[in-house]
Amino acid sequence: MARHEDRVRLAHMLEYSCEAMAFVEGKDRTALDSDRMLELALVRLVEIVGEAAARVTAETRAEHGQVPWQYITSMRNRLVHGYDAVDLDILWQTVKGDLPALVKLLKQIPALDER
Repeated sequence: MARHEDRVRLAHMLEYSCEAMAFVEGKDRTALDSDRMLELALVRLVEIVGEAAARVTAETRAEHGQVPWQYITSMRNRLVHGYDAVDLDILWQTVKGDLPALVKLLKQIPALDER
């Protein structure tokens, strides 16, 4: 049962990472300053990626040590608990720089490689 749930959570990480990346395609950093819906959408999507990562079992995390689990869950915690002081530069870097690398890692996981 836990293996199935981990596959679902990993799939959620991949899905929501790709969605965040699609939202910023063709945009530059200033889009976050002028588009509140984009800002809120990206915050929420990154939160979901972090929440899904936090729910992956320790066993699966250990099997896939190349995934920066601690960084992902820490980012989620920062967004949720520091909701009133989100650094948009860090959010932008996460979506534009970190999520593409995460997607690449997630696609290397056998259960997700067909995506």
